[in-house]
Formats: sequence, structure tokens, C-alpha cells
Amino acid sequence: MARLLRNANAFLLNRSLFRPNLPTRFCLKNGVLGTSQVFSFSTNKGKRRSKSDGSDSGEENMSKKDLALQQAMDQITSTFGKGSIMWLGRSVSPKNVPVVSTGSFALDIALGIFGLPKGRVVEIFGPEASGKTTLALHVIAEAQKQGGYCAFIDAEHALDKSLAESIGVNTENLLLSQPDCGEQALSLVDTLIRSGSIDVVVVDSVAALVPKGELDGDMGDAHMAMQARLMSQALRKLCHSLSLSQCILIFINQVRSKISTFGGFGGPTEVTCGGNALKFYASVRLNIKRIGFVKKGEEPL
Repeated sequence: MARLLRNANAFLLNRSLFRPNLPTRFCLKNGVLGTSQVFSFSTNKGKRRSKSDGSDSGEENMSKKDLALQQAMDQITSTFGKGSIMWLGRSVSPKNVPVVSTGSFALDIALGIFGLPKGRVVEIFGPEASGKTTLALHVIAEAQKQGGYCAFIDAEHALDKSLAESIGVNTENLLLSQPDCGEQALSLVDTLIRSGSIDVVVVDSVAALVPKGELDGDMGDAHMAMQARLMSQALRKLCHSLSLSQCILIFINQVRSKISTFGGFGGPTEVTCGGNALKFYASVRLNIKRIGFVKKGEEPL
């Protein structure tokens, strides 16, 4: 036994000379005294770090981000009111957009949602005598069948009452306005939509919405982009009111030849009136063209 202890001390002395940083401990295995090394790593600054430290710091950063986001949302809610900001998947329940039929089963199927969506801007444009006003009157007739109220802003001063009645429009319950200028027409539209009681508003047409500055000027004066600025400003104000009132705003528009394309080389040959704002704000744009007459025998119906 004494010999074993002397051998162990000599062995420990040799190990401490060559590896002083590796601690040892005694172990007894099968009656023989031996040693085992103990390895340890420090996680202090300037030494090797374990992988778990990175995940801990990531979780800490994520919690800080969540806290900052929650504080920002609370500040927005307290400033602008409840519902000003929300999580789309948590707070907003999915719902189908209500529609109004166009009066044409084939067109309803082509639209994909079986009608024109409520709370949206719709543009109906095309050449002359292509059926733009007729389609708008069909939409009014379908909305009246559902018990809704409709308004027709006749900026062209050319609405035919007999045509509307032949289509099925109840003219007794149709609001009609023939404004003097574009600003008056769009102000009427804004007031009707904000009331929340109108289902369909038709403006016939964008080309006839003459700005007051143009009316006050002389014939032949240049008024660069005045109508486009008027439409852009009006649509910015109307879109929010439309979504709240669930009203369909239909703009009937005309087309003009685009001379800069030289007959079609390099771009479209036709352009709509009123600038580009209506193209961006419109959820549905219908290009109406006449391809022929519906005939019974030799006579058109």
C-alpha cells in the first residue's frame, strides 16, 4: 500500500509539471488507485463562450423588440383611437365583400365575384354609343331591387328618363343632380357618400366635370391639368368614405385619341379623360365597346 501511495505521488508530481492547469482527482477501480482529469471552460469575458449564450441574447433582443412594438401600438391607439392599428389575422375577421349585380349574368361571372363590389370605385369607359350609361342604369336597377337608394350625377345634362324606365329603373326613387361645375358635382358626391344611406352613385361623365376656373375663363384659354388635379384631390377624399358607407361609386368616362403614339407604334392609341388618378383608385375598370346589334330578323332590337 505504501508503495502504491509513493507511485501515485510521483505520478501527480509529473502531471502537475507538464499540465498545471488540468486538475486531477483520485479514483479507485478494481482495487487500483488511479487519476482522472477534469476539464472545464470559463465563460468570462475574453474566453471561449458556449453556444447557449447566443440564443439567450437573441431571446433578450426579441423581447425588447416585442416590448417596443407594444409600446408603439399603445401610443397609436391612445392618440388615434381603438382600431387605428391592429393585427390582420387576429383582429380582422375574414368576410366576403358585398356586391351588386350588373344585370348581365355573363358579365357577373366574368368579374369573378358575381357583381360590382361595394365600397369601391368603378370606372366604365369606352367610345361613344357603346352602352356605358345603359350598363350604369342596369346597376342602379339591380340595386333598387335590393331596396337601396341610388343617385345619378348628370354632368352631361343628357339623361333620358324614358330610357331609364325601359331598363327597369324606378325613377321615382332615383336622386338626380345636374351640377354647374366639377367642384359642385364632386361635393355633392362626397355629401351623399358620407350620409351612409346611398348604395350606388353614378357620375356621367368625367369628361363633363368642368372645373370652375375653366368656366370662368375665356374660350380657348389653356388650363393645363386642371381637371386631373380636381379628380386626384376628390378621389383622395372619397375613398375613405366609400369603404365606411359601402357605396359603389361609378364613373362613366370617355376616351380620346392619343396622338403621341403615331397610330399605335409604341403605346396605346386611346386615353381616358381626367388624368391617371382614376386608374389607380378604381377597383374595377370596364372597357365597353360595341361589336354589333342584337337583331330580330332584319331589324335591331
